[in-house]
Amino acid sequence: MPLTSAQLQQLFPNARTQAGVFISALNTAMTHRNINTPKRIAAFLAQVGHESGQLQYVRELGNDHYLSKYDTGSLAARLGNTPQADGDGQKYRGRGLIQITGRDNYRTCSLGLFGDDRLLFIPELLEKPQWAAESAAWFWEQKGLNELADRDQFNSITRRINGGLNGLEDRLQLWTRARALLCQPSV
Repeated sequence: MPLTSAQLQQLFPNARTQAGVFISALNTAMTHRNINTPKRIAAFLAQVGHESGQLQYVRELGNDHYLSKYDTGSLAARLGNTPQADGDGQKYRGRGLIQITGRDNYRTCSLGLFGDDRLLFIPELLEKPQWAAESAAWFWEQKGLNELADRDQFNSITRRINGGLNGLEDRLQLWTRARALLCQPSV
């Protein structure tokens, strides 16, 4: 069930021309990771839509001060970043349509996508449409989110992506719009 650029634009009106940029990459990534039913696609796109600002952002926003939380301290350690203030926070900031964040997550994602650790050396690959979409679909599959989508457990999906329910209202609005577009009963 490939999406069209018009459908993506309808789901993400703020995407504007980005819908055309991402449509092929999203369709390919969803196919690779069995995001292949209306329920799965609707839940995936709702989460991607929120995480990326409707396809506007593939790199986490924030200045050096904001990103320093990833560079030193307990969060940096949990993400596998080095304990020194050496720029890991900037280098391994959130990237992709579902923000892959931290050295350990980049390594694991790299192994899943490429079979090697190239993302540790070229993290910006996750800013390219193909890899932004593939990393999001890979993350979705790794977290078992297709099964949760099949059971309409959207809050549980949000928690696995975000660690909490940050942005839930926006995510739910996108999910409602996606389900209205994709989950129509056939006549």
